[in-house]
Amino acid sequence: MSDATTTDLYEVTMAMSYLREGMTGPATFSLFVRDLPPDRGFLVAAGLESALDYLADLLLSPEDVDAFASALHRPRRDLQSLLGLEFTGDVRAVPEGRIVLAGEPLLEVTAPLPQAQLAETYVLNQLSHQTAIASKAARCVLAAAGRPVVDFSLRRTHGPQAGFQAARLGALAGFAGTSNVAAATTLGIPAVGTMAHSYVEAFPTEEQAFRAFARSHPGPVTLLVDTYDTEEGVRVAARVLRDLDRGPGSAVRLDSGDLGTLAARTRALLDAAGLPDVRITASGSLDEYAVDDLVRSGAPIDTYAVGTRVGVSADAPYLDSAYKLVEYDGRPVMKLSSAKVTAPGPKQVFRRPGCTDVIALADEPPPEDGRPLLETVMRNGRRTTARPTLDECRETLAVDLAELPSAARRIRAPAAPRAAFSEPLSALASRVRRRIEEETSAPAALHPGPGRTASGSHRFVPK
Repeated sequence: MSDATTTDLYEVTMAMSYLREGMTGPATFSLFVRDLPPDRGFLVAAGLESALDYLADLLLSPEDVDAFASALHRPRRDLQSLLGLEFTGDVRAVPEGRIVLAGEPLLEVTAPLPQAQLAETYVLNQLSHQTAIASKAARCVLAAAGRPVVDFSLRRTHGPQAGFQAARLGALAGFAGTSNVAAATTLGIPAVGTMAHSYVEAFPTEEQAFRAFARSHPGPVTLLVDTYDTEEGVRVAARVLRDLDRGPGSAVRLDSGDLGTLAARTRALLDAAGLPDVRITASGSLDEYAVDDLVRSGAPIDTYAVGTRVGVSADAPYLDSAYKLVEYDGRPVMKLSSAKVTAPGPKQVFRRPGCTDVIALADEPPPEDGRPLLETVMRNGRRTTARPTLDECRETLAVDLAELPSAARRIRAPAAPRAAFSEPLSALASRVRRRIEEETSAPAALHPGPGRTASGSHRFVPK
């Protein structure tokens, strides 16, 4: 089986029905986040590259069709029309590393309806998860205010693939390294690591553990000093580093307790021992909130190692994302469900100074001060651009963050900019709404639903 089977069953049942009904005209689906999670002033677009890999390789094999038939408890002949289905469509998307706001399309797929439908689950999964993690990682970098941040999340992410993605997205956001050896090797980013408490506990004394570790690793070392008594651990580490002349480039790591107070005491002990060049690394349940508090308190911490809370985006582990049909066979469509109204038609987002963005129709000319965010990245099922490097993605993010209003960059109580809708898009939405309401006017007049007046009118507020 291929990744094509990594999908929700209803994608398969819909694709089968479309094929049976001959509904293979071009369909455009738009992927967007309805609302930002609490305490988010922006999102960082991510996950596009793995979504494009999936689409480029999408081809339903006999084994895939067998799997679908088994899941549906139907004979293989009923699904024969799916055999050989591949992605031949176009994709326009926001490049990885760009800042996006609520309601703005991160990606739009235009392809024969069964293809575009079948792609929904995997593409939505990749962009939703990776955008959530990249956004949290970027906030950690902002909170650290120029101090290095490294990724320690692998052991508690939701699977090895998620751990690899967390390492990559941390690097995209500006992290200085990762503990994940596979990710570091594959992506060409620094591998970082120290020692565990179990290592110290395995030796009769802390000093024996520190000296043994230093013997095994020539050059700078990082010693974990809080297995027993933290201040005594710092004194022992200082003695070992001074005796072995390992001060410059070396560090001690604090992993528990009141990190701000312990860091201040540790700095004083190291300086008193004549080791001003020994750095302090902090870890242990850190995320952007804890890092922001420590930085603002003036804690003398040189490097922040973030793990679980960032690797799973603990405070906002999912995005309110959607992949919605906006046009089929030249006919704009929209959803009118209460609190989930969508905007019809293929779109473009124009970035204006200060992120005063405008969501417009795809064929609208840009405003004088606007730059388009969505780019054509796939045509006829094939990539149209080279895969960007992590350095390029980092630079893209750095430029966008610099243009983002300072209130949106705040770690606590950020004020997120909100995109406006162009007049042509609003006018199209009104026409499509009227058409839908005319088609359903009798039932609507008799039974006004949520968000609908007795006359059947709606207010256009895409969600």
